[in-house]
Amino acid sequence: MEPPNLYPVKLYVYDLSKGLARRLSPIMLGKQLEGIWHTSIVVHKDEFYFGSSGISSCPPVSGFPHTLPQSQGGTLLGPPDSVVDVGSTEVTEELFQEYLSSLGESLFRREAYNVFENNCNTFTNEVAQFLTGRKIPSYITDLPSEILSTPFGQALRPFLDPVQIQPPGGSPVGRPNGQS
Repeated sequence: MEPPNLYPVKLYVYDLSKGLARRLSPIMLGKQLEGIWHTSIVVHKDEFYFGSSGISSCPPVSGFPHTLPQSQGGTLLGPPDSVVDVGSTEVTEELFQEYLSSLGESLFRREAYNVFENNCNTFTNEVAQFLTGRKIPSYITDLPSEILSTPFGQALRPFLDPVQIQPPGGSPVGRPNGQS
């Protein structure tokens, strides 16, 4: 019997604040945050992420960690700030696409997006566990509760709950002919 094919699984981590969270969080929240994290999963030669438009994909930035023009792939966020090796998977591309399609019709429908409770990091954590049995780092998944545990975070929640984040540059996943 032939050994199964193994496919690498990477977590791309982007700081949406571009360093501002590190500088301003002690003043605004009374605690240090290193960033405001957006994450995506890279597997089967594509980058997959969840935002207010649902599950999307794009070719990953080629040549990371070097800064390359947008034409080299990736979202308009540019190259990730870091890449975490989540592990490897035996899940084929076909099975993975079926899985994403079912997620896009259930847990990760575009109308289910919530910046604190059902976001890109919730998605990548779910997908990482499906593919590798491993969770993404807790400093990423714990960020919403870290913010909401502060008085300023609680004061901001009514303003941030309706916020819809969708990194531009991807294509919808799991909807026939790109339908919304």
